[in-house]
Amino acid sequence: MARLRKRRRRLSMTSLIDVIFLLLLFFMLSSTFSKFAEVELVAAQGNAATPTDVSRAFLQLASDTVRLNGDITTLDNVAALLRAQAKPGTEVLVSLQNDINAQRLTDLLVVLGSLPDLSVTVLGS
Repeated sequence: MARLRKRRRRLSMTSLIDVIFLLLLFFMLSSTFSKFAEVELVAAQGNAATPTDVSRAFLQLASDTVRLNGDITTLDNVAALLRAQAKPGTEVLVSLQNDINAQRLTDLLVVLGSLPDLSVTVLGS
């Protein structure tokens, strides 16, 4: 006797597409899109003349240390020291060491951005 062959049914793709669509919809609606803090950056002209009577502070940023006018401090204390030392309209020159990552620079710019009447210039290499 010959065995009867079972015919396989073709797999319907419609139900699979519906499941994928529902999963996509679920993950899109359940995820949150949070807006991170923004840091405003303004490009400066390299040839722009600056007044000579402007008060300046020099800040050196490394991966583990921060120096404000040559004195070692922490990132948390920079705002307090600048509030105490700087006059309104002070220009802060920021020098970056080679081992700086973008997050460390952003943390510093957020701290400096919280202080009013400061002009921040990040020196290039």
